[in-house]
Amino acid sequence: MRIERIEIRNYRCLQRTVLADLPRMAVVVGPNGTGKSTLFDVFRFLQESLTSGVAVAVARRGGFEALRTRAQPGPVAITIEFRESGGRLAAYILEIAEDSGRVVIRREILQCRLGAQGKPRRLLSFRGGSGVAITEEAAYEPDGAEEKRREFRLDDPGVPAVKALGHFRDFRIVSEFRNIVENWRISDALPGADVVCAEHWSSQTENVARVARFLYENHRDLFDRVLKTMKSRVPGVERIEARTTEDGRLTLWFRDGAFADPFTVRQVSDGTIRLFACLVLLHDPKPRSLLAVESPENRLHALLRSELAGEFRNYALRGGQVFLSTHSPDFLDGADLDEVFWLVKSGGVSTARRASDDDLLHRLVEAGDRPGALWKQGLFRGAEP
Repeated sequence: MRIERIEIRNYRCLQRTVLADLPRMAVVVGPNGTGKSTLFDVFRFLQESLTSGVAVAVARRGGFEALRTRAQPGPVAITIEFRESGGRLAAYILEIAEDSGRVVIRREILQCRLGAQGKPRRLLSFRGGSGVAITEEAAYEPDGAEEKRREFRLDDPGVPAVKALGHFRDFRIVSEFRNIVENWRISDALPGADVVCAEHWSSQTENVARVARFLYENHRDLFDRVLKTMKSRVPGVERIEARTTEDGRLTLWFRDGAFADPFTVRQVSDGTIRLFACLVLLHDPKPRSLLAVESPENRLHALLRSELAGEFRNYALRGGQVFLSTHSPDFLDGADLDEVFWLVKSGGVSTARRASDDDLLHRLVEAGDRPGALWKQGLFRGAEP
């Protein structure tokens, strides 16, 4: 699945924000408070809605009125347009409202375009917990069987129909969408030395030592590639090992050429650990359909930041899709202009702009300038770093 377009309405400062023609890797910049973290929270909100229900997802954000754009009527609405595994353009629309103090799904639609010029066919359409869904997979094809629809009524109008019906084989695209969203990896930041040995980096990311051990034992070529990259970018690092302690814990050990004995992760700089964690993440044998990380360049040396952007692009080219935010012109220098978006806030709400749509920026990059340098010069109007 590849997301091609996102439209967000009434979600905090994103009153009507659209990101269209999304590439494999998208990098979002903008001053503090313009909505970068809010944009990433939209992905997390959608994932939590499909796993725990919208009432839980809304409650975690302080309630419906705290979530909805201030002084704006109407529902909170999220539209995701994507390519499903068959290559067809599909769209998922989720609208959330409040009814007598209870959070409900006002409208939920999953539709798929059948054929290059065909009209979208609604595979699933629900309002207030009731709706219909196509139950014959052959009907998904332009010349397939006549569609068979079945009416459903959910026990809880706050549970998405995609979650309720996604368990059943009769609803292939519904199930595919649900499984993919639940498998998204969304992280506020990469871990540092203080959390690498914890049970989890966050609710959505695995422990670094465990993943490193998995790569070492099952994908040695990938582990060696991580090590080779670390040796080329961090002076002195000669070897990294994942060891099992007597009580069954996994620990990371680093060997530095200047010392006779290896030392544990606790004795390694936070920047080194962050780089290692990022490389382990990006060498996942099965890239997630969506990887979203805020400010991955934090605590890394400036010379490593543009190279890190290239590592994320390689991950995307292997089959995933990447969303990143950054405050670093050095990191942005590693991105192509058509991968860069920026947010501008005015009157309490934010809008999104694409760098490649700006003629001046386009001409300057063609002349040899890099996006980060142009951003630092203030040429991303309204998005000065």
